[in-house]
Amino acid sequence: MHNFTANYDKILDVLKKLGLESENFLYQIRKPKLTDLRLIAINLTSEYMSIDSEHQLFRILPADIKLLIERSVYNRRKRRLFTYMERIRKLLAEKFNDSEKYFIVDSMPLEVCKLSRSSRSKICKETDYALPNKGYCASQKMHYYGYKPEFDYNKAN
Repeated sequence: MHNFTANYDKILDVLKKLGLESENFLYQIRKPKLTDLRLIAINLTSEYMSIDSEHQLFRILPADIKLLIERSVYNRRKRRLFTYMERIRKLLAEKFNDSEKYFIVDSMPLEVCKLSRSSRSKICKETDYALPNKGYCASQKMHYYGYKPEFDYNKAN
C-alpha cells in the first residue's frame, strides 16, 4: 500500500487495541493537539512505508495531520517517546508470538565491501569466527562479500 492515510489508520487502530492506559504518555503542561499515540502511529507508518527522511515524511503527510504538529516539535517529541515506542514494539511482538507457531525469516546480505576489493580487505579478518563470506543473493541478483544471517531449522523446532 502506498496510501499513507490508509496505513496510518490501520496502524493506529492496532495500537488502540493494545489496551494502553492512555493516549498521552509524557507529562505536558499544555495538552498537545496530536496525542503521543498518534505520533507513534505516524512514526511506525513511516517506518513501514520505508520513509527514511523526515523531510519526505512531512511532504506526504496529510494536511489534517500536518496542521496538528510542526516538524521540529514532531522530532523532539519522537525522541522523548523512544522508550514508549520500544515498549509498544515489544507488546506487538508478544502478540504476534502468542498466535503464531512458525515464522519465516527473510534476510538480506550485509555487504562489507565490494567483491572486487574482497581479497585486499582487512575488515573483520582479525578473528576466525568473524570472517566474512562470498555469496550470492538471488532476490537481489548480486554477488556479495560479507554476512548473510543463517537460520538453523534444527534449533527452531
